[in-house]
Formats: sequence, structure tokens, C-alpha cells
Amino acid sequence: MSGYLGGLLAMLAINIIVAYAVYVPASAGLLNLGAAGFVLVGAYTAGALTSLYEVPLAPALMAGVSMAALVAFLVSFPILRTRGIYMVLATFAFAEVVGGVLLNIPALGGAAGLSVMAYAGLPVVLPCALGTILFVAWLMHTRFGLSVRAVHDDESVANLFGVHLRMTQVVAFTVGGAIGGLGGGLLVHQFNFIDVQSTGVMFSIYVLLYVLMGGTQTVWGPLFGALFFTLVPEALRKLSTLDPMLKSLEGGRYMVFGIAVVLLMMWRPQGVITRTLVESLLPGRRARSKS
Repeated sequence: MSGYLGGLLAMLAINIIVAYAVYVPASAGLLNLGAAGFVLVGAYTAGALTSLYEVPLAPALMAGVSMAALVAFLVSFPILRTRGIYMVLATFAFAEVVGGVLLNIPALGGAAGLSVMAYAGLPVVLPCALGTILFVAWLMHTRFGLSVRAVHDDESVANLFGVHLRMTQVVAFTVGGAIGGLGGGLLVHQFNFIDVQSTGVMFSIYVLLYVLMGGTQTVWGPLFGALFFTLVPEALRKLSTLDPMLKSLEGGRYMVFGIAVVLLMMWRPQGVITRTLVESLLPGRRARSKS
């Protein structure tokens, strides 16, 4: 496998993981614009352990996941006191605070970023992405997943039926933070470097778009969003290099991509992959509808 294809697959796998970090809270009605904060916590925790203390990769990744989960749990209480646009701003502010703190720690590279020697590679990254998909799919089919769906659809009705709103949202936010920490730990060890600038506000916006465009109603929405946002811009870039006549795509691919996203959101404002779409594709569902 070429280095280019391997790098693309690794980036796709990490994007999928980080997309699910945003999806789990979003499935409980929590819009998170602070994904970069949890990614940075996981990346710098795992990266510091492998580079400064020579901890093996697997325990370092678990430490990054645990630290991101702890941070998510602690910040969930003040953040969940907000609603709507104020929650978006609160999560954004959290990511900025994390970035500001890391910039002022010289031992972790400061503004120059953190470099590590340990390398993850596709044999680690791809199984982690697959495991994340399977874990979230399982989670959403548990009793907790039913509670999350109820809270997402209508908090008042969910509360009347005995769903503990605050506990459900805290758990969803914590699980999302843990998954983000895993994505960050893999990111720094796949590319052997990370800095605050490359995982700033645009990073969080793109990840949120993965989920909103793919859809928050099913577990397959973030997967579609990550695939689309990762592969389509790269396909346009490669297409522009194949033929001189298509060279204009190199400069305009972001415009073409942006127009496609706007049209897609106009066509499917609830996301591409919806609950109704998934149910209509199931064989049992089609058979019942025909009968």
C-alpha cells in the first residue's frame, strides 16, 4: 500500500472516531463545538507518556481516553446548565481554554507543538475505528441508547416517562469526551506530531458538520459524514491533477465542495441518514410495509 493511500485511510479512520465523539452527545441533544478540546487532551496525555516517560502505546492511549473522559465529566456539569447557542459557545470556550493551557506548557512543546516517536499505524488505527463504530452501535441499542433517543426527541416527554435527563446527558457527554481522547491519541501517534493550531476552531466545526450533515438520528450518520468530508475534497484534488483541463478544480474545489454541502443540507436538513431511511432499507420493514 502506498504512503498516500495509507495516510488517507488513517485520516479517515481518525475522522470517523472523532465524529462519533460528537455524535454521542448530539444524540442526546447536546451540540458540541469543543471536540478539539477533548482531542487535544487525549493527544497530549498519550503523547507525553510515550515521548517523555516511554510508556508503551496501548496504556498511553488508555490514559488519554481516561483523562479526556474525566475532563468531559467534570466540565459537563457547568456546560449542561446552558442551552442552545449558549451550549455551543460554552463548548467552544472549553476548547479554547484547553488550547491556551497547552500553549503555555513548555514541557509539552508549547506553541511549537508536541512531537512523538511512537507510531500507531493502520494495524492500530483501523481496528480502533471499527471498534468505535461497533461500540457506539451497541451503546445505542442498550437501555441507555433508548434514553438518549427519548431525550433527543423530546426532553419533556422523556422526563415524564422516568428518564433521568441530567444523568443521561452527563454520561453521553463523558462517553463522547472519551472517544475524542482516543481520536487524539491516535492522531498524534499516527502523524508523530500535533499542535494546538492544527486542531483549532475549524477542526471542531468540520467535525460537527460530519455529524449534522450525516444525521444524528442513527449511528450511521456520522460514518457517512466522515466519509463524505474526508474523501470528496481529496477526490476533487486528485481529479484536478489528472487532466490540465481540470486544473481549475484545484483552486475551486473548496467552493465546489461548499456548494455541495449547502445543497445537501437544503435537501436533507435533518441529515442524510435518517431513522426512516434506515428502517425503510431493512428487509423485515419492507416486507411488513408490503403486507
